[in-house]
Amino acid sequence: MPSPCPPPLANRTVLVTGGARRVGATIARRLHASGANIALHYRSSQAEAAALADALNGERPGSAAIFAADLLDIAALQAMVRAAHAHFGRLDALVNNASSFFPTPLGQIDEAAWTDLVGSNFKAPLFLAQAIAPLLAEQGGAIVNITDIHAERPLPGYPLYSAAKGALLTLTRALAIELGPKVRVNAVAPGAILWPEDGQLAGGETRREIVEHTLLKREGAPEDIAGAVHFLLTEATYMTGQVLNIDGGRTAHL
Repeated sequence: MPSPCPPPLANRTVLVTGGARRVGATIARRLHASGANIALHYRSSQAEAAALADALNGERPGSAAIFAADLLDIAALQAMVRAAHAHFGRLDALVNNASSFFPTPLGQIDEAAWTDLVGSNFKAPLFLAQAIAPLLAEQGGAIVNITDIHAERPLPGYPLYSAAKGALLTLTRALAIELGPKVRVNAVAPGAILWPEDGQLAGGETRREIVEHTLLKREGAPEDIAGAVHFLLTEATYMTGQVLNIDGGRTAHL
């Protein structure tokens, strides 16, 4: 009998930022199930990152490792890329998932909010992409940025977050131009997937209205985002500079 085909991401290594929890962890699990080695970035969620890496290594020894970095520290980003490459011997893809999200009503925006929101949602993905690009080019690799449907249609009360994600959306297209033809760059824009843990958008009526505005009349799941990332890394070989809205059709009539 012929030997089975290897999984699509066998022997490839993917760096996932904010990979310890929530959507990032789901992305890491999905790509790992497809054969990838996973470099898990975390900032403060060391216990969760270590537990996830242990679970992945339990399934396939030596297939996951954790790397700490403050996304606002450019030197730390460069060091993380070097460490991940040294550990696995190659880097094939980057998923810029880590993000800050909180409201900034106009008139109350300060420099701390600017540093956090622009830093995590735009500055860090830019400098991380710049650091990893030569290594991805060696492998014909890819970058997937996690943007937001509000990058194009701003969320009321969140002008700075929306603008930062808008910058990341533009960066996705700019990087596709700069890094082609060797590196593909695309984005996934989630809609109502996971509600914030800190109580934002906590009102039941607010959440109901958001879900009701989707064409599918239901929330999405982290697995929906992970599936889109997997598609962009494994099957979308003739796609670059594009954005997939995973939002239940909400942006069709926002």
